[in-house]
Amino acid sequence: MPVPSTHGQPTRPPALPGAGWFATPAGQTLLDSELASVHAALAERPGQPWLWLAPGVPDEAPAPGQGLRLQAAADGWAGSLRCARPLPLANESVAAVVLQHAIGNAEQLRLLVEECARVLVPGGRLSLLCLNPLSPWRWRWAGDGPGSSEPMPWRRRMRMAGLVPEAVSQGLGPRWGLLPDASLQHGPGVRAAWLLRAEKRVSPLTPVRTRQPLRIGGGVPAA
Repeated sequence: MPVPSTHGQPTRPPALPGAGWFATPAGQTLLDSELASVHAALAERPGQPWLWLAPGVPDEAPAPGQGLRLQAAADGWAGSLRCARPLPLANESVAAVVLQHAIGNAEQLRLLVEECARVLVPGGRLSLLCLNPLSPWRWRWAGDGPGSSEPMPWRRRMRMAGLVPEAVSQGLGPRWGLLPDASLQHGPGVRAAWLLRAEKRVSPLTPVRTRQPLRIGGGVPAA
């Protein structure tokens, strides 16, 4: 939970470097472009909970169904609760995870994908959104925004975590201007961002390390 300040109000979580770019006009344009795809991913399994890990910009717009929406902060995640890794969710407890513009070094991102895989139910899906380094739109976040990446490193992280990524990512967002573009295309192309989805199979094709159950409270494992 947020730590109370000396005035009795919750303190604002420390900002994550690069996350503030999403509050700029360009950042908001990109988030607006991605919103339909995010909502579609959250609504894929009606009646089952979801997890949405978003950039550090609070979004009060209603989302379909029931789930937990957290924003990135320097010390972990903030929103309806404050937490770090591991996430305070039981193993195999959500049907869909949206990981939107994760920020961190290679090891932090690997561990984050493992966390997403841990909380997904078998047959659940991780939807990843990332900035496209090949887009001419990159000058809008250069030196100020979060890092960009091609899909290949993320596919490796997904496979290492026991997920099965789709063979082709989808491009979305603007190509040049500041008008939102929610349409999806085959392959990232020169779109501002790309979407890559991966499924958690009952029996993963790649052997993965055995995950320890998350222990909640007085050492009670949450299966």
